[in-house]
Amino acid sequence: MSRVVMFVFNDCRTDARVLREAATLVAAGHEVTIIARPTDNAARVGDRETRDGFEIVRVPIPHAWRRWWIWTRYPWRARSWLLFRLRNAFSRPPIGLANALAALALAVVVLPWLAVRGAWYVLWNRGRKPPPGGSLSDWLVRWRFAILGWAEAAARAAPLAEVYHGHDLTGLPAALRAAERNGGRVVYDSHEIFLESGTNARRPAWLRARFARLERRWVARCDALVTVNDSLAEELGRRYAPKRTVVVHNTPERWAAPAERPDLIRAATGIPPGDRIALYHGGFSAHRGLEELAAAILEPGLERVHAVYLGYGTMRGWLDREATEPRYGGRLHVLDAVPPAELGPWVASADVGVMAIQASTLNHRLSTPNKLFECLAAGVPVVASDFPEMRRIVLGDPDGPLGEVCDPSSPSDLARAIGSIVSLPPDALADLRARCLRAAHERWNWETESARLVALYADLTGTEPAP
Repeated sequence: MSRVVMFVFNDCRTDARVLREAATLVAAGHEVTIIARPTDNAARVGDRETRDGFEIVRVPIPHAWRRWWIWTRYPWRARSWLLFRLRNAFSRPPIGLANALAALALAVVVLPWLAVRGAWYVLWNRGRKPPPGGSLSDWLVRWRFAILGWAEAAARAAPLAEVYHGHDLTGLPAALRAAERNGGRVVYDSHEIFLESGTNARRPAWLRARFARLERRWVARCDALVTVNDSLAEELGRRYAPKRTVVVHNTPERWAAPAERPDLIRAATGIPPGDRIALYHGGFSAHRGLEELAAAILEPGLERVHAVYLGYGTMRGWLDREATEPRYGGRLHVLDAVPPAELGPWVASADVGVMAIQASTLNHRLSTPNKLFECLAAGVPVVASDFPEMRRIVLGDPDGPLGEVCDPSSPSDLARAIGSIVSLPPDALADLRARCLRAAHERWNWETESARLVALYADLTGTEPAP
């Protein structure tokens, strides 16, 4: 039996890919530990959890830097610390008095900085929202002290292992550091192109170039790179030339659809039996096509189509407000996320799954979102952005088409694609759903995809997979 230690910079409670990979490697005969972090970023005590035969060890993010960074940004917030020192000046002489004098001396030294920061805050920053992802200085400090600081702590907590497996660029430094300390091989699991994702794609060119060089050096030290689709594998290969690349699509396990189609969404929302359900499920965040779906159901021809949003995220408030707008006529519904193990029947309750991801980053244009495969697993046809990987799966599958593609930035084209599915005659729609299920059962499932991960680990550890 070989030991594998995975590192992921989240709490690993609902990270489906990490949890699936760990369970798969346990089933293949490996002993697996996941090093994650607590749900509360400021937590000072970690915890442990056992599930599916592996252990999750949550290591806190080092916190000493946090107070000093806050005081540097907002020096007036140190007043409570100063007052505490002054109040206790005579409680424990001479230590209390010495501490109070030191605090006063520090306060005098930082007075000029307090004046500068105070003026800057009042004249410029007050009332302004911080940019998405924080300012450049916040981002850099977070990398240096939170991510790399956690990597060092996580590596110290890691047991001896044959393979250290880092998830995304935030988890890779911990895997590399653990391998340096203990020996062992390293796998980099790149779920996306980190520098092309979210707010990272909007950082200055010089900073992104610096991190690209850093990532290239780190990849050169890895024994293999695992990623989620062929386009990402090609792009990461062009950028970093990994020694070996393995594609493991982020598909769910095969799901046995019940004989009678579930109707959970209709029961939860009160949607009339004759109306159709266009489902978006997942994170409520920008550039995911949430606004475009809302606009699409107002287009001619979709008067009896309801948009249902199932999930959580920063745009929940906006969705809740839109749901009350009279122009939708009660056809926009927002539901709380459900546990991953319960997702299948909810998705199967929809008539079409919508993923109009916007072309805002290269990462989005090359993506194959989890929800695409989750819809197919539930036998639900999809409307997806007309991007290379999604087009290949939706239109190029041997059982395809499995839905329709569209221009995600155009509500009218999105409405056209939704209408082309929900307007199908019952027999044609039933056939389409059956093709989606067949494609999922024969190709787009974790049992098929994970075989490549198991084969990689057999090579790296020199062991045969368990039956």
